[in-house]
Amino acid sequence: MPTPRDRRARLAAFAVFAVQGLTFATLLTQVATLQRKHGLTDGELSILLLVVPVIAGAGSVLAGTAASRYGSRLVLRLAQPLACAAVVLAGLAPNVPMLVVANVLFGLGLGGVDAGMNMQGVAVEREYGRAVLTGFHALWSAAAVAGALWASAAAGIGLGLPATFAIALVPAVAVALVASAWLYLPGEEHRHRTGTPAETPGQATVKAGVAWRPIIPLCLAMAFLYVGDSSISNFGSVFMDRVVHASTPVIPLALGAYQLTTFLVRVGGDLAVRRFGPAAIVRAGGAVATLGFFAIVAAPSAPAAIAGFALTGIGLSVVAPQSFSAAGRLDPAGTGVAIARVNMFNYVGFIVGAALVGGIADASGYQVAFAAPLVLAAAIILLARGFQPRTAGSAATTAPIAS
Repeated sequence: MPTPRDRRARLAAFAVFAVQGLTFATLLTQVATLQRKHGLTDGELSILLLVVPVIAGAGSVLAGTAASRYGSRLVLRLAQPLACAAVVLAGLAPNVPMLVVANVLFGLGLGGVDAGMNMQGVAVEREYGRAVLTGFHALWSAAAVAGALWASAAAGIGLGLPATFAIALVPAVAVALVASAWLYLPGEEHRHRTGTPAETPGQATVKAGVAWRPIIPLCLAMAFLYVGDSSISNFGSVFMDRVVHASTPVIPLALGAYQLTTFLVRVGGDLAVRRFGPAAIVRAGGAVATLGFFAIVAAPSAPAAIAGFALTGIGLSVVAPQSFSAAGRLDPAGTGVAIARVNMFNYVGFIVGAALVGGIADASGYQVAFAAPLVLAAAIILLARGFQPRTAGSAATTAPIAS
C-alpha cells in the first residue's frame, strides 16, 4: 500500500512531467517564428532542430550515470531549470550562434529531464505496486496542449518571444523546484524489491549491472515509436497539404487529432495495463498504429487522413510509458541505468524518422514515405513480448554491463 510519502512523491512527479510538457510545447510551437526572426532556410532550420535530439541523447546518458550514483532528484533539480532557461535564452537570442547555444543547452536539459522524470515515475510505480506511469505521460500531453494554447494566445495579443517564453516558464521553474522537495531521495529510489535502501548519496554502488539483451526490445520499440511520432510531427501538415489537398484551416487538425487521442488514451492507460498486462497493451497499440498509418497512406480525402492520424495517436500513445515501466522492472535496484538507455532511443527514433521519411518523400512522395513508419509500427507487435513482466535476474542471459 502506498504511504503518505509515496503520495507526495507521486504529486511531485506529476509536477515535473507537467513542467516538461509545457517547456517542450512552448518552444516547439514557436519554431516558425524563430525561423523568420533569424532568416533561416528550411535546410538550416532542419540542422538546427536536429541539434536538440542529438544533444538530448548525450544528456540522457549523463543523467543515467549521475542518477545511478546521486539519484534522479539531483538530476531534475539541475536539468529542469536548465531546460526552461534555455527556452527563454532562445527567445532572447540576437543571432544564430546564440540560438545554437540555446538549443544545445535545451538538448542537455531535455535529455536529463526526460530520463530523470521517468526514473521518478518508475520508482513511484514500484512503491504503489500497480501501473501508474501512463498517467504521468497523460499529464505531460495535457501540459503540452496548454503550452500550445498559451503560444496561440500570446501571439494573438502581440507578445514577443522573450515575454511569451518567460511568462510561461519562470513560474514553471518555481513549480519544479518546489515539487523537487517531495521527489524520492536516492536512498528511497535506489532500493531492491525487498525494500532495502541503497547506500547514501555519493557512496552508492551498482551491486548488479543491468544487462543490455532484455532491454533491446524496449529500445527498439521506443525508437520505432518515435520514428512514427516524428513523421507525424514533422511531415503531417505537409502530407495534408500536398497529398489530400486540405484547406488551410483543416491542415492543423491532423496533428491535433493525433495529440488529442494520445492524451485521451493515456488518461485511461494505467487501468488497461492493470487489466490486460503491458505486453498485450503494447501489442494492441502496435496493431492500431499500423492500421492508422495504413489509413494515412491510403487516405482518399482529408477526413480519412485525419482519422488515420487519430488512430496512430491511439496506438503509439501506450508504447513510451510501458517501455519505461518495463525498463524499471529490469532494474529492481532502481539505479536508473535501464531507463536512461531506453530514453536515449527516443532521440534515435526522432532523428531516424526525420531523415528516413524526409528522404523517401523527396524521392517518391509522402504517401510512400508514410509506409516506412507503417512497417516499423507493425514491428512493435513482434517486440511486445519483451514487455512481459520479469525480473532482471530471470531475463538476463548475457553478462551484465554496469553503468
